[in-house]
Amino acid sequence: MPKTIQQTVTLPATAADLYRMYLNPRSHAAITGAPVKISAKPGSAFRAFNGDLSGKMLRTEPKRMIVQTWRSTRFGRKDLDSTLILTFWPRGRKSGRIQLVHVNVADRDVRGVTEGWKKYYWKPWRAYLTKRRSVAGTLKSKTSVTEELLKERAKDKRREENKGAKLGAR
Repeated sequence: MPKTIQQTVTLPATAADLYRMYLNPRSHAAITGAPVKISAKPGSAFRAFNGDLSGKMLRTEPKRMIVQTWRSTRFGRKDLDSTLILTFWPRGRKSGRIQLVHVNVADRDVRGVTEGWKKYYWKPWRAYLTKRRSVAGTLKSKTSVTEELLKERAKDKRREENKGAKLGAR
């Protein structure tokens, strides 16, 4: 039975800036450490993490809401696309809150998607914003953060492949 994931994160940027960063391919890639194809235009394709995530933009409400179909390569062929709804809310003058509702997430990937939002979006997004604000430069360089994220993704992918190989050997 497909599941619904709900998460909320407050980040050190305005809601409008967070909205723009998600929809801007260069900002989105800088945050996640992987190339992305994305546009606010309804019907446009979405691809991230070298095709591990894909979907289609359904609707945007400027500075407020993004709705897209979404699936990972871990969804089965017969699994329906999930629907991702991101809403952006002001939190004071310099912070914004993102509310995520991710509906119809395939059972086989609900755990990975739940953790993936935290690991591949919220954590690096916070680091990206903190680094941008940091005058002293005390955080890791953007390159090392990106390298670290890519290594983690590769490890996760190998684990998944090994898991699949073990299941196939039975």
